[in-house]
Amino acid sequence: MDDPSVRVWLLTWTTYGTWLPGDERGFVGQVKRDDDRRIRRNRIGEEFDRAMPGLERASAAFLKGKPNWLTGDQARVTLDQLLQTADYRGWVILAIAVMSNHVHVALRVVGDPDPENILRDFKSYASRSLNKSFGRPLSGTWWTESGSKRKLPSAEAVVGGVRYVRDQARPLASWVGPLAVDTGG
Repeated sequence: MDDPSVRVWLLTWTTYGTWLPGDERGFVGQVKRDDDRRIRRNRIGEEFDRAMPGLERASAAFLKGKPNWLTGDQARVTLDQLLQTADYRGWVILAIAVMSNHVHVALRVVGDPDPENILRDFKSYASRSLNKSFGRPLSGTWWTESGSKRKLPSAEAVVGGVRYVRDQARPLASWVGPLAVDTGG
């Protein structure tokens, strides 16, 4: 992390309808506080919001179709496309884990591109590949809107981020790049 022109991100996004705001497992999203202000907990080391059954029910009522749970084949198509997209964009993947209901990507980028654009590119190209291989889902989308974008500001944070992705309990598809070894991952 000695080069100030390099950014490392840990990106996470969920499949459509499988991890709603209010979920007891925890979630990152805007939540209204008692004083009616909205707060988003999205910093490393910060606790996620948890178990808001009313919010989860309200979110489920707005679903446009069934939740999308990825199969092993769909996870492999997603993984392959994420690697292709990163290669095309000149991004360096440190680690990827694709689970049935969410995806983690740790990557290095040169410059300071907007992480929302990186996330959008990954999700868009993965969706195209999934649609081509498996057809479009009834909801019209494979993924939820946006996702978590955590900047990993130090070598220690990068090591922790790569390990977090690498050590996911039940990935359907995963990949750890050679540069992850250089980061201690």
